[in-house]
Amino acid sequence: MLSYTQNLEDYHLWQAVGADGPGFYIDVGGGHPIADNVSFWFYERGWRGIIVEPQQPLADLYRHIRPRDEVVVGLVGREAGELDFHVFDRLHGLSTTVKEHADTGGAHESYRVERRPVTTLAALCERHRVERIDFLKVDVEGAEADVLAGNDWKRFRPRVVACEAIAPLSNLPAWDTWEPFLLAQGYQFCLFDELNRFYVAEEAKDVLARMPRQRADWASATHMYEIGRAPENANHPEHALAKAISRGFWASLPALDPREVAAFLLRGEGKAVTPADIDRVAAELASDAGRARLGRIACGYDGGQLFDD
Repeated sequence: MLSYTQNLEDYHLWQAVGADGPGFYIDVGGGHPIADNVSFWFYERGWRGIIVEPQQPLADLYRHIRPRDEVVVGLVGREAGELDFHVFDRLHGLSTTVKEHADTGGAHESYRVERRPVTTLAALCERHRVERIDFLKVDVEGAEADVLAGNDWKRFRPRVVACEAIAPLSNLPAWDTWEPFLLAQGYQFCLFDELNRFYVAEEAKDVLARMPRQRADWASATHMYEIGRAPENANHPEHALAKAISRGFWASLPALDPREVAAFLLRGEGKAVTPADIDRVAAELASDAGRARLGRIACGYDGGQLFDD
């Protein structure tokens, strides 16, 4: 089994609700659709749900990788309106509505502030006509209390609630700002995995019986960091596929649209992919010198040079 999460969150949730699936989840602060993702374990086993992810590049990935999910590009908070969202482009997991945490993260990467629309969890469930929620995951870098406060807990009752429970970067306990409220809504605390706290609705007796009370052994599943990048690590489950795609890509390189190659190049260099930059790089690649460079790369894969793999 491959766990996609930081701390076996998906494995623990599966012990609690997996037997009742395929089911439905709400993932607030979805992040990347696979890496460090709590709900992907469930998606690849036939589940679906609502993903709330305010960062457009990450939200766009869901539409390609997880088309069954409903993706909401925005924020969830205590009440509808607008909030400042502090955006970290590379360390996207630090993006937050809490300026204090953004300033702490600013020691590692600069951020920008964008004004974003906010809905509530209750309004989200109403709009999507949610009837059953097997689990709710909340990871919003310090604004968990606001997300929970915006739900109608009498009407929309996740069977399991998993909340990030420590402050960003400092790792100090932070659940005191929202746990008393959640307990008052008829939830029982079950597990603290040193990063998240898990709660089960009092009426979900079967889930209460299955929910782990202690973190599983680290070796219970394979972890994403152990398999690395697919083309480079023979132990990656998609290694053979990635190698074949790589060979085909390099062989096809001179025939690709220069603008597509320019976008690949800029992204690989970690630069902003703007129309002006794409035009500039594409013109360089379309020159005689640029075409020769692409041809020198491709000839090792298109049959020009022969190698034993």
